[in-house]
Amino acid sequence: MAARTEDGATPGIPMPWNRPERRREQPALSREQIVAEAFALLDSGGIEALSMRKLAARLNAGATSLYTHVANKDELLALVVDQVFGTLPHPSAEGSEEPKVWRAKIAECAESMRTAIIRHPWMVGVIGDVGMIYLGPNWMRLSEALLDVLEAAGFEIVEANDAMNAVMGYTIGTACVEAAWLAALARSGQDEQEWMNRLLPVVTEATKDFPRLHRLYTTSVPDEVAGGRDSTFARGVNVILDGIEAARTARGQH
Repeated sequence: MAARTEDGATPGIPMPWNRPERRREQPALSREQIVAEAFALLDSGGIEALSMRKLAARLNAGATSLYTHVANKDELLALVVDQVFGTLPHPSAEGSEEPKVWRAKIAECAESMRTAIIRHPWMVGVIGDVGMIYLGPNWMRLSEALLDVLEAAGFEIVEANDAMNAVMGYTIGTACVEAAWLAALARSGQDEQEWMNRLLPVVTEATKDFPRLHRLYTTSVPDEVAGGRDSTFARGVNVILDGIEAARTARGQH
């Protein structure tokens, strides 16, 4: 059995999901309550709205009492992000022997993650800063399900992990850019479609000396900008899946 410190934690890197809870408050304050209230604060006011003092006030507790459940704000944010990951559906490996099936399952998971990040734009400022989020139980359950799908499709475990990381990296990066963009528009009070309609003539003029960019902005811009973002994301996922499938096929021929 691993040794424990005086506060009951296992030595090494602190893990918020395994931290033992102390119950001193009357009525008792739980980690689940703290995370749920932090989630509400973040969704209503963004990352700037969350402070341990403000959170404690909403819970009718002393600020120091929160630290008996979470070590600091970064640890709390890791817990909240993992809660978001816990809302994502887990794909089943059933039928994943067929290329169309496993590809559809991975693409659906990517879309659900993108949707969650856009719905909770405060995640943009958290995912890159809180390194331990990829050790959260919900993230690991999701990763396990994705690896199960890819193994059922015939990938070796390292190949499956590489494929999963490529798709999830693209998804998180794209979704964070979209979420930041939409949040900035919301703060300015501008409508996305109206803003794009005003911007397009400017972009068209600015790209005249760049023929490929100019061709893109004069022939390939969708009429409906939100739908265009959706289709662009889906095409990007398919490009990655095409590459993953082609690489596996090539390895199988040697």
